[in-house]
Amino acid sequence: MPSPLSILDHFSALEDPRQHWRVVYPLPEILLLVLCATLSGMDDFVEIRLWGEQRLDFLRRFLPYARGLPSHDTLNDVVNALDADLFKACFSAWVESLREAEPDLIAIDGKTSRRCHARTQGRAALHTVSAWASRQRLVLGQEAVDDKSNEITAIPRLLERLELKGALVTIDAMGTQTAIAETIVARGGDYLLALKGNRPATHDDVVGFFADPGELIADTHETFDNDHGRLERRRVSVCHDVAWLTSDRRYPDEPHMPHLAMIGLVETEVERNGRTERERRYYLSSVKLDARTFAAAVRAHWHVENRLHWVLDVVFHDDLVRLRTGSGPQNMAVVRHMAMNLVRAPGDRHSLKVRRKLANLNPDYLEALIRQTPKSATKS
Repeated sequence: MPSPLSILDHFSALEDPRQHWRVVYPLPEILLLVLCATLSGMDDFVEIRLWGEQRLDFLRRFLPYARGLPSHDTLNDVVNALDADLFKACFSAWVESLREAEPDLIAIDGKTSRRCHARTQGRAALHTVSAWASRQRLVLGQEAVDDKSNEITAIPRLLERLELKGALVTIDAMGTQTAIAETIVARGGDYLLALKGNRPATHDDVVGFFADPGELIADTHETFDNDHGRLERRRVSVCHDVAWLTSDRRYPDEPHMPHLAMIGLVETEVERNGRTERERRYYLSSVKLDARTFAAAVRAHWHVENRLHWVLDVVFHDDLVRLRTGSGPQNMAVVRHMAMNLVRAPGDRHSLKVRRKLANLNPDYLEALIRQTPKSATKS
């Protein structure tokens, strides 16, 4: 008899978009096939169907597959027709079952899947905003950016689906918006937002302050790195006295960030090939961080680039995916995020690329991944 699989329970709320009397291949069977094949390194529906033919006995460990497998066209049609918003909500519910209770640093950033465009239909490439838990290395959720819009409208929708209590949320300068800051604090989190020229008045005030801070600097921290043929000196400074920046006595309609408790500066000096490059970056935060914690949070934000976006491109070939119709691009982005969360679970020393290949070669290893039993997976 097939053995039940708990991960499918979190997606039971999905409605089958097909007419009931025409359903030959149940939706849970399609979802399991697509997830397992994606975990095993398959990149499109032709490959997914081919993988399923070779691994039908494995799939029948969990579901009957009484009528075999659907064609790759059926897979494409069903995934395109699934409700994208409900699929993302099911994903978020599943991730919450994986998260630890201890608060984490949540980095939010956007990425474009470059081949998911249809110029003849006026459809731009899919751009999604993702939330990344840095300590646990989990994708927490994603939200597609609407055509002719930008990340500012997508980030609040993503935040509304996340558990933020006790978390520190980091976003680059695009997300340094009053409404976004209010949403984070209202949901029990704190923010650390980059400050650039898109908020010129506040940016000029903070730049002017750090040019001559007097004795208002609360803490500093300095590090040196000597890797990859370069010497990098990084110095951070924080100021917890921000009353002067939010006072009503300055000027009418003054732009300021709600719940502001700290401003920070990161100064970097990089020596490479006899040349020295200097940069200053500024931040706003709703929590008073010491300099060392502030420095760690700023660096952790960029994990979303090299541990999420880079992995999606290099390991999961996200930039080569050609899905261009319906909700297919969004839904398969969710499937790849599911696969990424699962493939990071084992405690072995294999790279993510090797783990995907091992999942393809060893059915027991793949079963351990989808059952979320990393201890048994490490024995393979």
